[in-house]
Amino acid sequence: MMVVKELDFQYNSSFQILRDIAFEALPGECLAVLGNNGAGKSTMLKCLNRILSPQKGTVLVDKNNVYQMPLYAVAQNMAFVAQGSQNSRLTVYDMVMLGRKPYIKWGIRKEDEKIVEAVIRQMNLESMAVRFVDELSGGEQQKVILARALAQQPKVLLLDEPTSNLDLRNQYEVLDLVLKVCRHNDIAVVIVIHDLNLALRYCDKFMLIKENQVYDYGSEEIITCESIEDVYQIAVNIHEIDGERVIVPKR
Repeated sequence: MMVVKELDFQYNSSFQILRDIAFEALPGECLAVLGNNGAGKSTMLKCLNRILSPQKGTVLVDKNNVYQMPLYAVAQNMAFVAQGSQNSRLTVYDMVMLGRKPYIKWGIRKEDEKIVEAVIRQMNLESMAVRFVDELSGGEQQKVILARALAQQPKVLLLDEPTSNLDLRNQYEVLDLVLKVCRHNDIAVVIVIHDLNLALRYCDKFMLIKENQVYDYGSEEIITCESIEDVYQIAVNIHEIDGERVIVPKR
């Protein structure tokens, strides 16, 4: 479980990017972070795992303060998947093994090899384990980067727009995998995502960010025509199709 309290961030003395951010991310649940470009969503993810250092606030994972952990311990508790693909001349197996780096001291152990092999099976990557990452499609590369994050055995998985630049089929395949590993591994997932319909389909909780603050946080009930128009400045209708809510912008 991750608990975030009173998180503030700004670059030097410039405009404040985040103000008083507070929320919880529970094991086995997927939390969608929603808001316009420039709202501070990606910056918030980087503050959570200390890529950036906030001026104020606390991030707790299982009641342990992330800002008081050594960096290797942060990486053992939290995994971060950034935007975009990874054009690397490593094999898929070696890329996933990089996820074990926070645990490796003197060399790769049998335990590390077993964990990597299990993750590769879980992500259905066996057929490409010895292929080079830069030879794979964008969707395949994204699955490999997710596998590397899972090899860290994190309690919290931070995803920054994992479906950006993916075609329709790969968007659903990647998020199907995210939801599967979230439930199966009991991981708290925090995902920055722009597609509201994908968020409604795959996520359990939602956090709307407007003007660098939390506009609203909670279950699906907070996603309304009014809240979307207020945050995104666009009028929408919400319909139910085949038992699922679908957001359609008005003409």
